[in-house]
Amino acid sequence: MKLEITASLLNKIHSHGEQSYPEEGAGFLLGRADATSRVVTEILTLTNSREDSARHNRYLLTAQDMLRGENEAERLGLDVIGVFHSHPDHPNRPSEFDREWAMPWFSYIITSVHAGKAIESRSWRLVDDRSKFDEEEIQVISIQ
Repeated sequence: MKLEITASLLNKIHSHGEQSYPEEGAGFLLGRADATSRVVTEILTLTNSREDSARHNRYLLTAQDMLRGENEAERLGLDVIGVFHSHPDHPNRPSEFDREWAMPWFSYIITSVHAGKAIESRSWRLVDDRSKFDEEEIQVISIQ
């Protein structure tokens, strides 16, 4: 499985992570998915609703955020296919906390942000039994 995204959208994800630093930034990936690939065509940045003391290493997307994401996806004729978030001064691998709260169908782009600068993004999918994440290839595409 691979996740296709334009360089422009990946740059927007990186910018959101940098702007949120030293806290985690997050949002939704909107697009289309089938059995072999997923294509991100829009993102929806969101405010981290976690309490102030935990925003440096946790994010929270509320029920209202989920509704907003679903409504925006529907308006655009798309689906919510995943979540992106940043890891300030930490690797772009899912944490145990990420695993506990993840949904198996979603793609999770995690961007490592060091000293306020986005370094690299990787994408992950939670396996169906919720035991671990498998890495998902990110393919940067150009718009045709």
